Amino acid sequence: MEHSVHPSKQGTICGQPPPWRRRGTRTGLLAALVAVTALLTTACATPVGVKLVDGRAVHRSLTASALSVDEPSVYTKRTLQREGLIETFKDDPPAAIAKLHTGYVEFHRADSPMQEIALFALAEMAFLHAEASGDRAYFLASAAYAYAFLFPDDQSQDQLMSWGYTPFDPRIRIAADLYNRALAEGLVPPKAPLGADAKPREVLLEPGRHTLPVGELEIDVDHAGFKWAGYKLDHFVPSANLEVRGLRNRYRMPGLGVPLAASLSNPDDESASRLADAKIPPRLKIPVSALLRLEGARRGVAEGRLRGTLSVYTSDATVAVTIAGREVPLEYDQTAALAYTLEGSPIWEFELAGFFSGGFGLGVRDLGRRVAPSLLRARPEDGVIFMAPYRPGKIPVVLVHGTASSPARWAEMINELRIDPRIAKHYQIWLFIYNTGNPIAYSGSLLREGLLHTVRQLDPEGKDPALRQMVVIGHSQGGLLTRLTVVNSGSKFWDNFSKVPIEDLDIKTETRDLLRRSMFVEPVPHVRRVIFVATPHRGTPVSATGIVKWLTRFITLPLNIAGAATDILTLNKDRLVARSLDRLPSAVDNMSPSHPFIKTLSSLPIADGVTAHSIIAVKGDGPPEEGSDGVVPYWSAHIEPVASEKVVKSPHSVQSNPHAIEEIRRILLEHAGER
Repeated sequence: MEHSVHPSKQGTICGQPPPWRRRGTRTGLLAALVAVTALLTTACATPVGVKLVDGRAVHRSLTASALSVDEPSVYTKRTLQREGLIETFKDDPPAAIAKLHTGYVEFHRADSPMQEIALFALAEMAFLHAEASGDRAYFLASAAYAYAFLFPDDQSQDQLMSWGYTPFDPRIRIAADLYNRALAEGLVPPKAPLGADAKPREVLLEPGRHTLPVGELEIDVDHAGFKWAGYKLDHFVPSANLEVRGLRNRYRMPGLGVPLAASLSNPDDESASRLADAKIPPRLKIPVSALLRLEGARRGVAEGRLRGTLSVYTSDATVAVTIAGREVPLEYDQTAALAYTLEGSPIWEFELAGFFSGGFGLGVRDLGRRVAPSLLRARPEDGVIFMAPYRPGKIPVVLVHGTASSPARWAEMINELRIDPRIAKHYQIWLFIYNTGNPIAYSGSLLREGLLHTVRQLDPEGKDPALRQMVVIGHSQGGLLTRLTVVNSGSKFWDNFSKVPIEDLDIKTETRDLLRRSMFVEPVPHVRRVIFVATPHRGTPVSATGIVKWLTRFITLPLNIAGAATDILTLNKDRLVARSLDRLPSAVDNMSPSHPFIKTLSSLPIADGVTAHSIIAVKGDGPPEEGSDGVVPYWSAHIEPVASEKVVKSPHSVQSNPHAIEEIRRILLEHAGER
C-alpha cells in the first residue's frame, strides 16, 4: 500500500499519522480503509509541483516589470531574495536600494558578473520608488543604473554576451525602456502636474548638478543638436505623455533615448529665421530623441560621481549613434509629433475658409482683409510646405489636397509612409496648399510655379538629379492640379475663353501675365511620375446640383483675380467666347462635366516620359465600372493609358484608406528602384 499513497514522511500520510495508528477498534479499521481508498483516487498536493493555467497568465508573470506593474520583474525579485532584501524593499525601499548599491560596489571592484545583476535590480527598484514617492533623484538614479547595465566600462559586447546577456534577453529591452522613461521623468521640473491645466509637461534639457540617492550626477549639454532648419528646438514634451487620436497606427522607432516632440522658435540669426519661414511651418512639432551619455558609468556609479552629456537628435537626420563601440538605434515617436502638430492647428480652419475665400491665408498684401496671424505664417508664398529640411539626393513626393480640404488630410498617409525606412531612404515629403474655390487653371499655375521656384531655390546649379525625379500625388481636385503639371495645352484653354489672341485683349500687363501663366500650360520638367487619387478627370455630377451651385455664390476670388476679372469683363466682353459671362468660374464650376475647362483638360495626353497611375474609390459591391465614391464616378476617374489602376472599396476620402496607401507605397518603391 505504501507505494500507492506516497507518504510525505516515514510513517505518515501527507504529514498526518496513519489512521490505523489513531484508532484500534473495528471502526478505526473501517475509517482507515476509506481513507486509503480516497488517497488512491485523489493524491494530496506535493510541496513542489505544477498546476494547469492559461498560458497568458504565465507569460504576464514572466514579462511583468516595474514599467508595467507596481512590482519588480522576476529577475529583480530573484536578486532581492538572494540578498535577503525582499521584506526590506517592501518596508523601506531607500534602505534596500542603499544596501544593494553597497553590494554592487563590491561586485564592481571584484569585476564580478554579479554587478550586472545588481545594476538591473537597482534600476527597477529606484524606478518603483521614484514613482511611489515622486522623488526625481531616484528617477535619475534609475536611468544611471540602467545605462551602466547596458554599457559596461571598457568591456566588449562579446564579453558582455559571455556573461549570459544575449540580444534576446528581456532585460536588455527592459533596461532600455527604464532608461528612457526614468530619464524623461527625472528631467521634468518638480511639481509639474500631468496636464492639469491642459498644458503638456516639458522636460528641461539644461546643464546642472543633480543629487542622487548615492552620489551626484553632473550633466553637460551639447547645444549643437538644438538647431534645426533655421529654427531653435525648444518646449520638449515627452511622447509618453501624449495620447494619439485620429490616426490608425502609432509608430515608435524602438531604441535608446527619450522620445520627445519639440516645438520651433526663431533663432537669434534673423537671416536663418527668414530661410526657415520660407518652407517649414512654425507650428510643426519635431520628433526628437534626447540621449544622456554617461562617462564610465559603472565606475561612476561605484564612486558616486557621474558625469554625462545630454544631446538632442532629430529623426530626419540621425537614426542611430555609436556608444561603447556599438551602434545603438535612437528611439523616436513620429506619430505623436505628427498628431501634436495637428492638435488645434489653424490648418483645419483653412479648409472651409480657403474654399470660400480665394485670398484666405495668402498674405496681407494679397488679402485686403484681416486673417489669423498664425495662418499668415503657416503658409509659404509659393504654397510648397516642407515637413523637414531639404535633403539633397532624396526625391520629392508632392501631396496635393482636394476641395475644401488641406494638407492635414494627408496625415494618415504621411504617418504610414515616413516610418518605412525604404521610403525614408529615397524620398522627402512636400505638401502643396492652395485655396480650393479658385479657378483650377489658376491653382494649377500656382502649383507649377511653386515647384519650379522651389527647385530654383534649392538647386540653382542643377546638381541634384533627385529633384528631377519628382512624384506628384493629387486627391480629388488636387489630381486635376497634378495633371496640369504634366500636360501641354498649347492654346486650347485660351481658345475656350477668347475669340482673339491674348495680345489683342484690352487688359493690364499684370492681367495678361496672369492669364498667360494660367491658360498656356507646359509640363514641369522635374515631374516624372504622377498618381491620381479619386480624381474627377471628366468632372463630377455633384458640382451641377442646385445646392452646390448655390454655395458657389459665396466664393470670393483673391484680389489679383478679382481685378483681372474686372479688367477682362469690362472692356473685352465682345471678344470672349461666352459673351454673357458675368464672373470668372470657380473650381466648382470647372468641375461640372459639361464645363469647357474639364472637357479640354481630360482630352490632353500625359507628357512623354511621365508615368501615370490611378487609384479609384468605389462604394458598394457592384461592378466598379458602374460605381462611384459618392462624389466622383468611376467613368470620370478612369483614364487611359496609365501604368496601373487600383480600385479601392472606399468613399471619396480614399487617400486615408490602407489599401490606397499600400498602392502608393508600392509605386514609390518601384519609382525608387526598390522593386
